[in-house]
Parts: sequence; C-alpha cells; structure tokens
Amino acid sequence: MRSLLLVFISLYVVVGSEGIYSLHGLLNTETSSRSNLILFTLSVPGLQVEGPSGPLQVQLGDSVLLPCSVRTPVPLEELEVEWRRSDSETLVLLFQDGEERGEEPEFRNRAHFFTEEISRGNFSLFLTDVTPADAGTYRCSVHTEKESGDTTALISVVRLVVSGGARAVSAGLGEDVILSCSVDSSEQIEEVVWKTDQDIIVLQYKDGEVLPDSSHERYRGRAEFFPAEIHKGNFSLRLKEVRTEDKGDFMCEVHTSLLSASTTVLLEDLGLSLLHVLILLLCIIAALLALSLSSFMCLKMRG
Repeated sequence: MRSLLLVFISLYVVVGSEGIYSLHGLLNTETSSRSNLILFTLSVPGLQVEGPSGPLQVQLGDSVLLPCSVRTPVPLEELEVEWRRSDSETLVLLFQDGEERGEEPEFRNRAHFFTEEISRGNFSLFLTDVTPADAGTYRCSVHTEKESGDTTALISVVRLVVSGGARAVSAGLGEDVILSCSVDSSEQIEEVVWKTDQDIIVLQYKDGEVLPDSSHERYRGRAEFFPAEIHKGNFSLRLKEVRTEDKGDFMCEVHTSLLSASTTVLLEDLGLSLLHVLILLLCIIAALLALSLSSFMCLKMRG
C-alpha cells in the first residue's frame, strides 16, 4: 500500500548561556517503502559579541578605547575581525590571517588592537590623537568559519580648550591689570575659578552666576569679570589697585561635567605706576627748586 506521509518537526533546545539552537527535522516517506529520507538543518545563533554599555566621550587629542570581546576565545587560524565606521563603511582596522592591517590614511598609526589579547577573545580598538572627524559610530564585526557577530561603539568628541594671553603681565603698584582667560568648550561650563599659586580664591563663576562673596578678603572688591563677555567664553579677570603681595601666578581653572582645564598667568614687575613716577618727579623738581631758592637767598644775604 502506497502512502505519502510528511512530518515537520521543530525542536528548540536551550543550551546554557550560549543561546537557543533550532533543530528542524523533515521526514519524507517515499512511495517506496524501502526509501526513507530524513533531512535535518541546524540553525546556530551568531557569536555573542560584547561592546560598550554607552557612548564613549573623549577630549580632543586624547585616546579612547572601544570595547569589543567574546566570552569564549576563537582559534586565530579561522578568525577575522574588522572595525569600520558605520556611517561611511570606512575600514579602520582589520585582523586577518593572524595579522593586524590598516590602510586608511585617516587612521594610519592611530588605530591598534591589543595583539596579545586577541587570543583571549579581546578585540578592543585603541584610537589615539582623537580629532573632531573621529566622532561617530564604529562597528566591530567578528567572523569565524561557522559563525559571526558584531557590536557597535559611539564616540562623542568633547572639547575644552582654555587659553590665556602672555605668560607674564606687568603692572605698576596701584594700577589695574587684566589677566586673560579664554574658554572654547563643546560642553556647558559649570565653573570657572581664578586662584593664586597659594590656592587662594580670587573670584568664582558657578552655575551661571558670578560669586563675588567667594573672593578671599585680600581680593574682595578688587576682582571682577567682564559680564558682557562671559557668553563669548571670555573669563578674563580685572584686578584693581595692584598691590605688592599680588605678585605671582594666577590660575584660571575651568570645569564642565566631564572635563577640566586651566591656564596660568604670571603677574610680575610690580614697580611704580606712572602716577607714582610723576609724583616722584614733581617731588624731585620741588626739592631742586627749594634748594636753588635756598642757595639764592644765602648768596643774597652774604652780598
């Protein structure tokens, strides 16, 4: 008796933490009782590739580590790992045939694997001298003869550059002097504080407000910002009526939620101000006139 029987079986088996294996069996009984064919297909999940838990924020010019790893090491002879920019598909770095390769000029000599860690399943990328163009999403793809997997990492480049004017500025006693501090930041500025080399607070800006009461008594009423310039990143300090004890280094420290940077200005040559020089000259001239008049009177009395 001829019969046609088609049975479709789907079996799902959970294997530890490695994932779910799907086993499909197809039993096909031919018209001939002597011909039974059983076909099985095994669908295996991809590699479990682990990456960073969130965006990677890095300062311009610094280095950044882009994590990429698997829990179970993969034989090197069948391993291929490639890092690419997701937006442009630019190849950043490749590990193939047991060697590290990278030909793109923009990443040459800046992108590296930790070669000794690859055999342990660590394929993290180390990128140095970060530039604004490096911001974006990167994909780490891991391939073997039988399976593959990938993960992504997002680089967010932040910027905080603090610069001053001349390394040293001069002022006469009693004069006013400006100590320069310019801030270029991609993040919101949370705090700017001017301090002396003795860690004495000269003036502080915090959470959008100038805090004159934060000044040490030595500088209270003598130190001020330029309010109209703050939104431009200009945190230069005007120090009024310079005194002898003001001589030394002044530091402008800038803080965001992620970064900190500073610049230093030296206040030196606290000599006599122009006014003091003029007063001194007048005193000398008056003394000479008095001496001349006295000599004239003496000579006249003798005559």
